[in-house]
Amino acid sequence: MTSLHADEAFLDHYHFTHDPFAARVPGFKFFPAQRKPVLGQLHHLARYSQLLLVVAGPHGSGKTLLRQALVASTNKQAVQSVIFSAQGAAEPDAVLRQVAQGLQVQQPELRAILAQVGQLALTGQEVYVLVDDAERLSDAALTSLLTLAAGNAEGRPHVFLFAESGLIPRLELLADGEECFHAIELQPYAEDETRDYLVQRLEGAGQGLELFSDEQIAAIHERSEGWPGAINQVARETLVEAMLAQRGASRRAGFAVSLPKRHLLALAVVGVGVLAAWLMQGRPPSDELAAPTAAPLSLAQAERPAPEEPVAPPVAGGAEAPPIEFAGANQPLPLPLVGESQPVIREPLAQAAGLAPAEEVDAVEGASAGDLRVAEPLGVPAPATPAPFAPPVTTPAAPPAPKVEPVAPAVKPVAAAPVTKPAVASVPAKPAPVADWYAAQGGSRYTLQILGARAEASAQAFVRQHGAEYHYFKKRHQGQPLYVVTYGSFATREAAQGALKSLPAQVQAGKPWPRTFASIRLEIARAR
Repeated sequence: MTSLHADEAFLDHYHFTHDPFAARVPGFKFFPAQRKPVLGQLHHLARYSQLLLVVAGPHGSGKTLLRQALVASTNKQAVQSVIFSAQGAAEPDAVLRQVAQGLQVQQPELRAILAQVGQLALTGQEVYVLVDDAERLSDAALTSLLTLAAGNAEGRPHVFLFAESGLIPRLELLADGEECFHAIELQPYAEDETRDYLVQRLEGAGQGLELFSDEQIAAIHERSEGWPGAINQVARETLVEAMLAQRGASRRAGFAVSLPKRHLLALAVVGVGVLAAWLMQGRPPSDELAAPTAAPLSLAQAERPAPEEPVAPPVAGGAEAPPIEFAGANQPLPLPLVGESQPVIREPLAQAAGLAPAEEVDAVEGASAGDLRVAEPLGVPAPATPAPFAPPVTTPAAPPAPKVEPVAPAVKPVAAAPVTKPAVASVPAKPAPVADWYAAQGGSRYTLQILGARAEASAQAFVRQHGAEYHYFKKRHQGQPLYVVTYGSFATREAAQGALKSLPAQVQAGKPWPRTFASIRLEIARAR
């Protein structure tokens, strides 16, 4: 049975309209809730970070689907995307040629590409360079992309790499201790998300989850470890095994009536054997002495058991009766069942991600000057009045430098200042950017970047409301001042990431991310 026939048998047995677990199914869109914050974090970092961004996960973890969602949820009027795979462009020349073609640049050179990026920036357009299968890139190609992401005075594109987790150690070696990229590692599906994934796959093919038992669903989740690509493979194997077992049982139970022609053939052979035995028993004795050469045969016939013993008689003519064979009765059904991948239908996935184009690109740029530049969960506005909270205790963090202490008392009296004296209260109520505090921190220490605001008053209000652990500094973004609020001072990246869980839900919704004080001091110096 060929692979095509095996696929047809699989589809006919379960009455599928198509293979529900093929690698690419047109129109299939599954974007669980855990992936929406990742998409929001990518938009946030693309807007406020100058680092190369890496989305890492094993094969079949949904990186390509996330890349499609990122492109679909951007404002096409404000973002020009260049998309290619490293399978056909693994070297620096091929990478630059792909980017140059996407931007319609004649010369595939770094300077010419950055000049075109700068020209597009003047018209209000940003450039996204998205690379699939980035683990296939050579070290020289990765170096070229790091240089491209850093940009120059003319322009700077946003570079996204979608790769397996093994790419991160290679980038760390190329970075040589510098903070030039930010990695986001995808997480597998939980068991309930695996169940929802199977439901959507099966319903798209015209069936439902009743094809699997609860035990089978638990086994599929355990064997696949929650990665969607492995879920497809294990679920398909489970259905194929059930189909083969069901067909084998039905063949053993009813083979005598399921194949009428073969059954009639068997009856005919048995009838011929019975007739031959009856004829041999009725021979006269003279036949036994007819020829000397026939004596051994006649003696054997004389010693033959009585007719009532169940001995199969020979067929007339001296030849043995051919055994009854059923073609294919003991042959397993060969089911490779791995069809060719279907082409990707790149439909907009903004609705699947719960987004509208205006919510990702410049959603905050159109707000008033005092609005906070907080990266919120996409499609969910931040609460108007955040609840107060006690500043969390970060155990791994080192104590603040002595110069930080005067800042906290300067903020608290402002809240109690009389309303009748706004002129007097405005002087202490305006906490200036604490550049000296950032300079006092070690360059290798980490802080959490919380948000960015175009208006300094917004950053001051946030710091006043949330306490002395919050500070802000001034930088320049797209030629305009931006006031960035940070939280805490931590000895390691792990300590900073551990402190995220203790922050209020409203602050966590902005997807804070750790960064070094060395990079902050560099931005402060550039803003002067």
